[in-house]
Amino acid sequence: MVRGLHMAVLMLATSGGLMACARDDAVRATLSPPDRAEYLGVDTLLLDDRTVNFLVRMRGARDRADVVAYARCAAAQYALIRGYSFAQHVRTNVTRSGDVWSADGGFVISPDLPQGLRNMDAEVIVDDCREQGIPTV
Repeated sequence: MVRGLHMAVLMLATSGGLMACARDDAVRATLSPPDRAEYLGVDTLLLDDRTVNFLVRMRGARDRADVVAYARCAAAQYALIRGYSFAQHVRTNVTRSGDVWSADGGFVISPDLPQGLRNMDAEVIVDDCREQGIPTV
């Protein structure tokens, strides 16, 4: 639980210009993943050496924050696989068709802490994802 709270504080600190309600949704998703989530997979598209697009799909999400959390987990694990320590969230578009939610997220991965407010420490994020039961790539 302490690690989940630490992650929530980290997400709040790095969320920058997000609206308060979006921030609250992201914190809620980090602290308690959906009970009946079905993670339907991740497609990864390398746009250049450090820019990566992730397409994730899930069923059972409560709202957009759950599917965005899934995309962040995929991005953080991918950064570690490539030997990088950080990922920077660029954008995520979320859609819903029936009970299936999809997120199309763009991230920049980096060996060093990039400038900006939407940075993610990949190791911390992956540990939290595993603790919360959210799969990574």
